[in-house]
Amino acid sequence: MKFNPTDLPDVIRIEPTVHGDERGYFMETWQARRFHEVGIDDEFVQDNLSQSSRGTLRGIHYQIEHAQGKLVRVVQGEVFDVAVDLRRSSPQYGRWVGELLSADNKYQLWVPPGFGHGFLVLSEAAKFEYKCTDYYAPQYERSIRWDDPDIGIEWPSLDGEQPTLSSKDADAPFLREAETYS
Repeated sequence: MKFNPTDLPDVIRIEPTVHGDERGYFMETWQARRFHEVGIDDEFVQDNLSQSSRGTLRGIHYQIEHAQGKLVRVVQGEVFDVAVDLRRSSPQYGRWVGELLSADNKYQLWVPPGFGHGFLVLSEAAKFEYKCTDYYAPQYERSIRWDDPDIGIEWPSLDGEQPTLSSKDADAPFLREAETYS
C-alpha cells in the first residue's frame, strides 16, 4: 500500500497493492496497523455505499458537529473526488484538492475530519463506498456551494452539461456565509 500526500497535507491518496491473475484480483483496502503508521488512527464506525448516474454532483458536505473522517473509493465507474479544508485555523482554509478515483485505478482518498467532501460522477454510473469515523448526524449536516468562486474548484467538463444536484446542494451557502470549523 502506498500513501501519497496531496496538495493539502492532511488529505492522502492511497494506492492499494493489487494482486491479480487470470482469475481476477485481490487487494487490501484498509488495515489498522498500516494506516496507524502514517498517522491515520481514527476508528471507523460506519460504512456507506451510494450509486449515482453520470453528471451527479454530491457535495460539498460535512457535519459541523460529530465531524466525519472519510476513507473513500469507487467500486464501479469513475468520479472526480474533492476535499475542501474548512478549518478556519488552518493555513489551507478554503483550499481544495481533487483526485480521479475509479474502479480501474482502485485509488482511495483519506478525507480527515474538518474537511468538506464532494464528488462528480464522470462515468455512466458509479458506486461510491466510504468508511466514516463518526455516525451520520443529519441535524449537524452542512453543505457549501459546489461552484463557490472563493474556493474555485476546477470540476471536469461534462460536455457543456450542468451537473445534477439535490435541492440541498443547489441551495447551499457560499463559504463566506457557511458555518465552518474553528
